[in-house]
Formats: sequence, C-alpha cells, structure tokens
Amino acid sequence: MKEEIEKGREHPLSMIINDTVKVFTELGFEVAVGPELEDVYHCFDALNFPEEHPARDMQDTFFIKGEKDKVLRTHTSSVQIRFMEEFAKSGKKPPFAIIAPGKVFRNEATDATHEMQFYQIEGLFIGENISMADLKGTLSYFYKKILGENTNLRFRPSFFPFTEPSIEFDLMYKGKWIEMGGAGMVHPNVLDKCGIDSTKYQGFAFGPGLERLMVIKYLMPDIRPAYQGDLRFNQI
Repeated sequence: MKEEIEKGREHPLSMIINDTVKVFTELGFEVAVGPELEDVYHCFDALNFPEEHPARDMQDTFFIKGEKDKVLRTHTSSVQIRFMEEFAKSGKKPPFAIIAPGKVFRNEATDATHEMQFYQIEGLFIGENISMADLKGTLSYFYKKILGENTNLRFRPSFFPFTEPSIEFDLMYKGKWIEMGGAGMVHPNVLDKCGIDSTKYQGFAFGPGLERLMVIKYLMPDIRPAYQGDLRFNQI
C-alpha cells in the first residue's frame, strides 16, 4: 500500500515576503539582492555612519572572528549601495526604484517583537523632484494593500545617518502603536559616494521589518515561533 505523503505548506514569513514583493513590483520596483556577509564599507562607511557610531560596536553588530572587515549585515541598506555603485558605473541615469528583501542580523535580546535575525525589505527610489510626500504615499499604499484600507499608519521624526530628513513609521495594532521601520530622504553624502549626482537627483529609502508585519496580518502574539522549527506554525 502506497503511503500518502503529506504536502508541505508555505511558511507565513515566506507568504509575507512574497506578498510584499508582489505589491512593490506591481508599482515598478525592481528586486535587488546582496550578500549577508558584508564588508564594513558597504554596511557602514558608504551609508554615512561616523566611525564612533554605536552600530559599529560588537555589542550591536556581529563581527566575524579573524576578519576585521567582515560583518553580518545589520540592514539591507547595504544592497542599495551596491546597486547604486553598479548603476553609476554603467553610465545610466536615474530614475530607478528597487526593493531588497533579505535577512539581517543584530546582537540584541529577543522578545515578542525582536529577534537576533530577521527579515527586512529595503526600498529605494531615486529620481528628480522626489519628495517626502512620495515616500509617505508609497508606504501608506503598501500597508493598506497588505492589511486593508482601514490600516492606520503614522509617521514621526527620527534620525538615521543615511537619510535626511528621517522618519520612523508605526502601525496601530491591538490599540497600541507598534514600530515597523525607519525611512527618509536619502542623504546627499550617500548618493555622492555611489556616483549619483546629489545636486540633480534625490529620493527616498525605507527598511521595515517583515516579521512584525507577519504578526499583525496573521494575528500572532509573538515573532519567535517563526524560527523555532515547529511544523504546526505552518498550519495557519
């Protein structure tokens, strides 16, 4: 008697990643990828991080033993640097728009909304006459597309070395605001380092985490089961 093999199911995090990519590619964004084992230049220097920035400390970033210049990337923002470098070398001119979904790593305590590894989706749109209104409109469209038209999103001022001005954005979830990620207008220093003329072109970048979006969409209490290997987690 032939044994029936139970079919597997797509992991909820994979579902969120695929849905996210679908929304942005429909808007005209191109998917870009980059290495998880990154060099310090692409992870920090090219993104306008000063040498004394705390993100460069081993308490926040996983450095590779015996490899002074290698880190596990702390954000997918390094992908935007690699993409812009190659774009500038090709002689092409903006506009361009990319997303870069991928895993990132940070040395921090885990809880219901934090993990040492998580997925982030970097977004980057560079062109002429791009404004903060374009950024806010893009993010609002995305979250409403994923979670529904009644999704409540707020923006608040923040600081990141690679954007100016910078914002963080939150979603209302179970009566409380939950932080989803950071964003802002790309800092001129970042564009110039990549060979993009910052006097003519500008644009925005954003980098929300995807586990928190998964938790909200599928009404989960905690992000940690996503990495615990329990097959029941896939049975949503």
